Amino acid sequence: MFARFIRPASTRLISPTIPRIARPMSSSSSKSYEHILVSTPRPGVGQITLNRPKVNTLNTPLMTELNYALRAFDDSKETGAIVITGSERAFAAGADIKEMQNLTFSEAYGKDFIKLWSDVTQISKPLIAAVNGHALGGGCELAMMADIIYCGPKATFGQPEIKLGIIPGAGGSQRLVRAIGKAKAMELILTGKTFSAEEAERWGLAARVFETPEKCVEGALETAEIIAGYGALSVKAAKEVVNQSYEVGLSEGVKYERRVFHALFATKDQKVGMTAFVNKTKPEWTGE
Repeated sequence: MFARFIRPASTRLISPTIPRIARPMSSSSSKSYEHILVSTPRPGVGQITLNRPKVNTLNTPLMTELNYALRAFDDSKETGAIVITGSERAFAAGADIKEMQNLTFSEAYGKDFIKLWSDVTQISKPLIAAVNGHALGGGCELAMMADIIYCGPKATFGQPEIKLGIIPGAGGSQRLVRAIGKAKAMELILTGKTFSAEEAERWGLAARVFETPEKCVEGALETAEIIAGYGALSVKAAKEVVNQSYEVGLSEGVKYERRVFHALFATKDQKVGMTAFVNKTKPEWTGE
């Protein structure tokens, strides 16, 4: 599961790293959030900022709001990609221990505690995690649920649940192994050690490390805007076939990829894209 392993700041609240100019999200402008900030800072891009000041711990109310906002973006034809970020001090410092410390086995198992966390992986549009500061326990797991991870210079990852007498519970043991290999993942999970942004990039967990927290978020927004500029069907298909590589063997994965590739020839966007290429014009995607 998840754990909070950093001390909260005594008085100073942490201001989230978000663009100064951000348009309200049209699809949920009437929705009021307590634990997240939602905006559309660039064309086709939705941004969700985790906003539980001081250390950004995760709890059920926050995850419920996060899933609601993600589904709203996923259902919006105006949104092509989504960025999830936190504050400069913590992307998400783990779960709120107070929420789980008194749980019994029957309560945790009977209610399938934290099952809703996995709803993040059901979003069909690309998710980019812009990680600054701590991403520990559930925060690390949430980042790994994204399709791309970008890091600020002081990003710190880890699955330190062993220090609380538990283990990762939102996919940490599974996704970390797939991202960096069994040996490194086993060492990190059994010792509770953290690892840096540079190590995350070198090991293949993160795609890029940026010079400043601001550049990390801006880089994620820039990539999201690029993705959002392509045809929605091909973007969805691309995410789907890459994720399929984790579920099946190579030969079955290649067959699945080929079938989806064939299917895209039934779309208008395939004709639009290839005709524009041949004619050396800019494609006007239809999403059909």
